[in-house]
Amino acid sequence: MRNLHRAGIALASLLLGSQALAAADVADNFRLTDHLGVSHELYYLSDMKAVVLLAQGNGCDTSRQAAGTVQALQSQYEKQGVTFLAINSNLNDSLGSVGKEATQADIKLPILLDTAQLVGESLNLTRNGEVLVLNTKGWKIAYRGNASGISGALDAVIAGKPAPAATAATGCEIKMPERDKRNAHAKISYEKEVAPLLIDKCVVCHRQGGIGPWQMSSYDMIRGFSPMIREVVRTQRMPPWHADPHYGVFHNDRGLSAAQAKTLVHWIEAGSPRGAGADPLLSQRKDWPQWALGQPDLVVELPPFTTPATGTIPYQNIKIENPLDHAVWVRAVDFLPGQRAVLHHIIASAGGETRGNISLNNYVPGAEPLQVPKDNGILLPAKTKLHFQVHYTPNGQALTDVTRMGLYFMKDPPKYNFRSMIFINPRLKIPANTKVHVEKAERKFDQDAVIFSLHPHAHFRGKSSSFVAHYPDGREEMLLNIPVYDFNWQSTYDLSKPLNVPAGTRIVYTQVFDNSVQNKANPDPNREVTWGEQTWEEMVFGVIRYRNVKEDQTAPKTTEPNQAEVFSDRPST
Repeated sequence: MRNLHRAGIALASLLLGSQALAAADVADNFRLTDHLGVSHELYYLSDMKAVVLLAQGNGCDTSRQAAGTVQALQSQYEKQGVTFLAINSNLNDSLGSVGKEATQADIKLPILLDTAQLVGESLNLTRNGEVLVLNTKGWKIAYRGNASGISGALDAVIAGKPAPAATAATGCEIKMPERDKRNAHAKISYEKEVAPLLIDKCVVCHRQGGIGPWQMSSYDMIRGFSPMIREVVRTQRMPPWHADPHYGVFHNDRGLSAAQAKTLVHWIEAGSPRGAGADPLLSQRKDWPQWALGQPDLVVELPPFTTPATGTIPYQNIKIENPLDHAVWVRAVDFLPGQRAVLHHIIASAGGETRGNISLNNYVPGAEPLQVPKDNGILLPAKTKLHFQVHYTPNGQALTDVTRMGLYFMKDPPKYNFRSMIFINPRLKIPANTKVHVEKAERKFDQDAVIFSLHPHAHFRGKSSSFVAHYPDGREEMLLNIPVYDFNWQSTYDLSKPLNVPAGTRIVYTQVFDNSVQNKANPDPNREVTWGEQTWEEMVFGVIRYRNVKEDQTAPKTTEPNQAEVFSDRPST
C-alpha cells in the first residue's frame, strides 16, 4: 500500500508538471494586487459569465490601443456579466511606472501586477496587447489573440457557443526569462533550496504541536501536498502574510519574496523532483519551546472554561489579582492557549476595577508574542487588577480551555511609555448583498510621536484594510495596505524602521467589507450588518502602537480608550 501511495503522489506531481509545460488552455486560480492596491482573485469572479484579461505593458503602442478597444466594450458587456482586467507581467514595469502609464494612456482598467511572472507564465502570455477571454464555466481560455476579436468571443461565450479561433498576437514581446529555463527547473535542489525555504517560512506552523493542519515532516509529505502548495502560493493564502509589499517594510514579515515564490512554484511545476542530498525536514528540531521567548517572569493562569459543542458564548470578562506587591515594567507579553480550536481572541489589560486602562497585549489567530521596542515599556503597578476579555467560538465538540499569559519584565525603568491608539467606528452599517462597502475611522496625534506597529481588525466580512497618514504639510503616505483581510490570521504589522510623525498628523483607518455570497466566509449575505461582538456581526477596529517623542517615566495616561472598553461597547441603534 505504501508503494501504491507513493506512486499516486508521483503521478499527481508529474501530471501537474506536464500540464504546466503545455500551452495554457485553462486558467488556474490566482490572486494579484492591482496598481491601486486592490486585490483580485480570479475564481472570486465565478458569478460572472466571462473575464477579459489584457496583457498590459508600459510604453507599448499596441498595448495602449488594445486598452482603448477593451474599454470601449466595457459599458456594453459589463451589464451582461463580464469583468475586464489588465495584467502587467513585465519585469521592468514598477508600481509607480504602471500608475503613470495608466494616467498618460487613460487606462481605467485595474492593472494587476504580476511581479513574479508566475501568472503570466501559466497563462502563456507572450506579447503586450494580447487579450484572453476566459469562460468562467470551467475557466477555459475561450479566445486568445488581438483585441479586435473580443466582441465575437464574448458574444459566443455569453450565448454558450464556441468562440472564434485564436489570432496571432502582434504586440510588444513580454520577456519571461524563466519560461526558457523550464528544463533547469527540474534541477532546483530540494535539499539546498526548497526544504530550507519551507523550514524558514512554513514549518513553525506545519510541525508537531503547531497550528498547521498537517506536518512538513519529510519530502514525501511535501511532494504529496505539492499541488495544494502551488495553489495557496498563487492565491497568496500561504504563508499567512497580507501586507502589500509596495508599502512599508515589516520585520515580522512571514511572506515569500518574488524569488522565493518562483523557486517553490517552478520546482512543483517541474514535478517536485527529489534530487540528490539529505532531507533537511527529517532532521529538523523536535523540541520546540513551550514559550517562544523562554520562561516568563510571571505566568498568569486563566480559570478553566468549557465550551459547549454549539451555540453562542458571551464574552467572558475575567478579573484576576496581580500577585506582585511591587510595580514592574513589562518588556514582552505572550499567551499559551489551551484550546486554539475554540479560542477566538483575548484582550489583556490592567488597572481599574471593571475595565483595564493599561493595554497589555491581545491574542488572536496568527498572533506572535508582543516584544516592546527598545527603551519602551508598559508599567504594571503593584496589586493592580488584571483584566481578560475572552471570546470563545464552539467548533462542534465540548473542549476545556486553560490559557496562560506570560509576562517578561525589564531590569531598569525605560525612557518611554509604550502606548496604544485605538480606531473605531461603532456606527457602521453594511448593506445586504454588497460586494464592496467602505467604512472609516480616524485619529490625530496631538504630540510628535513614533509609530511602531499597526493592527487591523474585522470579522468574517472583512475584505481589505489600510492605514494612511495625512501630514500637516498636506502630504499623504500609505503606512499599511492589506489588500486581502483574512479573519483567520489577524496579524500585527511591526515596522522595521519606526516612523516619526509630527504633531497634527491625522491617521485614517479604512476597512472594506464584502457582504456578498461570493465571500465564502460570509455567515449571511442577506442581512444588514452592524457593530457587534460576535463574529457574524462586524467591527471597524484598528490599533497603532506608538510612543510620544518627549516623555518622562510617569505612568501612562488613563484617559486613552483601550481595547477592553472598545470591544465591550455595543452602541445603541
